[in-house]
Amino acid sequence: MKKLKDKDNYYSVTEAAEVLDITREAVLKRIHAGKLKAERIGHIFAIPKSELSATLPDKLSESQKKTIEEGVKKTVKEYGEVLEKLGRE
Repeated sequence: MKKLKDKDNYYSVTEAAEVLDITREAVLKRIHAGKLKAERIGHIFAIPKSELSATLPDKLSESQKKTIEEGVKKTVKEYGEVLEKLGRE
C-alpha cells in the first residue's frame, strides 16, 4: 500500500471540506469529477494543500464582501421602489 511521505502538505477529505466550506460529499464529487486532484492511499484520499490554494481564490475576502455589501445597500437605496415593483411581477 502506498504511504504518504509528507503529511503536512496534504488535507484529508474532511479537512478539505472544512477549508472549502462544503460537505465531505461535495469534496468527493469534485475528486471523482477530476475537478480536485487527490492521491488515493488505500481507501482514503489525500488532497495536496497546493491544490486547495488554487481553488480558494473562488472565495471572497472580507474586503470583497464589504464592497459587495456596500454596493447592494446603495442599489437598494437608489432603486428600492423599482426593485419592489419588479419583485411583485
